[in-house]
This record gives sequence, structure tokens and C-alpha cells, in this order.
Amino acid sequence: MSRETKLNLLSAAMDLKRVAVGYQNDSPEMAERFRKEALRWLKTIPTHELPDYLARAVKRLPRQLATGDQADQAETALTYSVIIQNYATAN
Repeated sequence: MSRETKLNLLSAAMDLKRVAVGYQNDSPEMAERFRKEALRWLKTIPTHELPDYLARAVKRLPRQLATGDQADQAETALTYSVIIQNYATAN
């Protein structure tokens, strides 16, 4: 995995964490701003460099962040932020 990919993964993970915090703190404007930023980072990640499970997650995440209520979106964002961060820091 290239350094750029690792940086993009970690940036996306941090923004996803901020999405979760925004929704948990009843700040949907903040959550939406960081959701857009996380999606921008995810678009820059070459999925062919990732293991299959993570590539599928990165491709599926934009749709999952657009559905459900704020609590569901916060849970999704936090879950994926941890998965992405764990992979990026281990590799």
C-alpha cells in the first residue's frame, strides 16, 4: 500500500469519526460537513490496493451513509472508521 493510500484511508477514518461525534452531539451540520469530506477521501482511494473486504466496504459506504436516521449513520460511520483505521495502521 502506498503512503498516499494510507494517508487517504486515515483521513477518511478521522472524518468518519467526526461524523459519528457530530451526530452524537446533536450537531447535524458538522456531521454533514465531515460526511462530505469523508466521501471525498474515499473517492481517492484505489480499491485495487485493498483487501477484498475493505474494498467492498469503501465502495458500499457512501450508500450506507445516505440511508437511515442519524443514529444509524453515526453507528455506521464509527464502525467503518475503526475498521479503516485498524487496517491502515497495521499496514
